[in-house]
Amino acid sequence: MITVPEATKRVISRSRYLTEAISKGIINNSSLARYIKPEIEEMIKKDASMPSLIAAINRLSSTIKPKYIKSDIFKASPEMILRSNLTLLNLVNSSSLEEKYDLLLKLPNSRHFLSLTKGSFETTMVTSDELIKKIKDILKNEKIILEIGNASSITILLPRNSSKTPGIFYFFLKSLAWEGINILEIISTQSELTLIVDNKDVNRTYSVLNALFSGMI
Repeated sequence: MITVPEATKRVISRSRYLTEAISKGIINNSSLARYIKPEIEEMIKKDASMPSLIAAINRLSSTIKPKYIKSDIFKASPEMILRSNLTLLNLVNSSSLEEKYDLLLKLPNSRHFLSLTKGSFETTMVTSDELIKKIKDILKNEKIILEIGNASSITILLPRNSSKTPGIFYFFLKSLAWEGINILEIISTQSELTLIVDNKDVNRTYSVLNALFSGMI
């Protein structure tokens, strides 16, 4: 039979938002106890008293330490590049598709954007709308699983050694998730993080990201 402390730990540990808030001491334990009480009771198959829940949360709070520690890697607000008029294509991998990669990568110039990511079973491309016709001509007879137009991108230029910093992507993504902003695709290199979003979300996405550095000169 699972106990109240065990059930409480399971519920809280699976939520990064709760664990981060608790580790920073910015959450009211009594309010949290009332919030998770129905789920705890469903897990333990009996009533759980508020004092027992609060006691379990208090004990757990003393043990929660964030694995992600905010870094001072950003000495200044990073440069962010916005692009619009993009389309996302998702295709089934095939030997014929692989033979077309070279042709696809030769299409863009300084005015156009093209990112190609090959997974185990699928390939995703994000490209400027101006290239779509040429790309679809090359992709003739390939199976397109998904096509999303009206997309935009925000590219964040990352500092040197950012790849060795735990939580560098989480720093950005948690705020966007909290604001309910849907990310269509994530593209990264050693010094860039590119987020693909719907056109309707790009201004809000930029505002949220920019606000993370509002205190910097």
